Amino acid sequence: MRIEEKKLKEFILDSGLVSRVDYENAEEETKKSGLNIEKALISKNLITDDDLRRIKAYILGIPFVDLNGQKIDFEILSMIPEPVARKNNIIAFNKKDGSLEVAMLNTDDLAAIEFIKKKVGLKILPRLTNNDSIKNAILQYQKSLKAEFGDIIQKEALSLKTLTEDSEGAGGGQEADLKKLAEDVPVVRIVDTLLKHAIIQNASDIHIERLENQVLIRYRIDGILHDAMVLPKNVGESITARIKVLSSLKLDEKRLPQDGRFKVEMNKEKVSFRVSIIPTHFGEKTVMRLLREDVSGFTLEGIGFHGEGLEKIHCATKQANGMILTTGPTGSGKTTTLYTILDILNTPDVNISTIEDPIEYQMSRINQTQVKPEIGFSFSSGLRSLVRQDPDIIMVGEIRDGETASLAINAALTGHLVLSTLHTNSAAGAIPRLIDMKIEPFLLVSTINVVIGQRLVRKLCSAKEKYFLSRAELESLGKTVDMDRVLGFLKEEKVVGAEASWETIPFYKPKPSAECADGYGGRVGIHETLKMSAAVRELIMNGKTSEDIEKQAKKEGMMTMVEDGIFKAAQGITTIEEVLRVVTE
Repeated sequence: MRIEEKKLKEFILDSGLVSRVDYENAEEETKKSGLNIEKALISKNLITDDDLRRIKAYILGIPFVDLNGQKIDFEILSMIPEPVARKNNIIAFNKKDGSLEVAMLNTDDLAAIEFIKKKVGLKILPRLTNNDSIKNAILQYQKSLKAEFGDIIQKEALSLKTLTEDSEGAGGGQEADLKKLAEDVPVVRIVDTLLKHAIIQNASDIHIERLENQVLIRYRIDGILHDAMVLPKNVGESITARIKVLSSLKLDEKRLPQDGRFKVEMNKEKVSFRVSIIPTHFGEKTVMRLLREDVSGFTLEGIGFHGEGLEKIHCATKQANGMILTTGPTGSGKTTTLYTILDILNTPDVNISTIEDPIEYQMSRINQTQVKPEIGFSFSSGLRSLVRQDPDIIMVGEIRDGETASLAINAALTGHLVLSTLHTNSAAGAIPRLIDMKIEPFLLVSTINVVIGQRLVRKLCSAKEKYFLSRAELESLGKTVDMDRVLGFLKEEKVVGAEASWETIPFYKPKPSAECADGYGGRVGIHETLKMSAAVRELIMNGKTSEDIEKQAKKEGMMTMVEDGIFKAAQGITTIEEVLRVVTE
């Protein structure tokens, strides 16, 4: 139902959420920009999407429901399948007298209402809700599915028992026997369920570990390994055989490590699995890395960049040549940062080519090449060929050796913008690392535009506990990080007022809840961005250490990773403990 603009204005002004002056300024802007008044108010941060939704619900006489902290009966919740709920932002939360109450972000979505009505055969009563309610309800699907998947796997594992024992007793190491084992219905169900559960849980890795008397399944979620389930010992061989079949690996090779990959599609989302199998004392251990394809929509701000660091990266992307490097350990989000920068650079007037191992995200209009070391197609040989393909921008997945480093530097010198990653602990540490690879300092200062150092920290859920630092805690923290500098950055970016002090700035602790088991959900980057200034160039040419380079960069306003972590903790995004855990790992 459409609401007249005049009526909406009256209610917004009566609510006191927006002043008359601000509303009229926004109205003026709509005449120039062509936006409607709702979008103009939201874009200027005068009102939130959820506040606007509440006002509309009041005008239209539609009840507004808040599902935060409300446990929905899984029988009712599952009346709308999770993919439909997620796609249409619609949640079934109450059933009574032949009708079903559904919470929605848009009650005008008649197609979704009609679809649900046909599916459940009940009268549908739409209710307006907010984004947080939808997110929390969708998390409840995952919690309930976890229990459901656990039951399925345990049940199928029991039906496998005799089959596996017979197979092993009859010399189950033969390829034909193993193939039969891998294609048996229970093991197919177990592996499919494990993969589906890992995707729903948003895991980055699945570990299948063969122990003396059992098989342990663990998922890495938000960088932390969690026990997912324990299975009987006898299913281990069947699961490994099934994964080998999916990855086109040798079924009867159990003495040597093997690597492979396969792809699955779930809810129209394509996920690649990179498989590594290695022999251990009790049998083969399998680790699968999940790589979600077609991932886009990241922004530099969204992954944690802000302030001067963000400006430095934007300046570097405007250069026609040179190098942008990201550094950090495995799993610190380096590739995601590079893809986000590529997304900014991906315009119709440039040719972008990449050489990767593996291709983690698929992006349109970018020519992506996978290295294959087993046939002699390495980063260095691939890069040598890439420069003949007339690229404007080149991304090299990782600089691992002197030859690749030398070719990347030469490409940057000859008019290409080169993006790559390095395994070092800090941004300043990239310089000595490249010099160790026999790259001349004068070539480094001529080509590097910026070096980004990064880690990933877990984000706090919306339910969190506020506290203030005591004097003793502040002094203890001051030994690790310059708190005065962090306070300066917070004031500079107007996160806190000009008069604020550490005694008045709140920090937060995780507050576990039904929707958020350990109080954390998702991850965000903490970064340091080192710009190649004249002073930094001089230090490199004089053979100074990474500590000297970092000291100079800090003088020029660089926020270090640990400072950025405390900055984000003061914003309530993460905790001090999480920052210190990640930075000191």
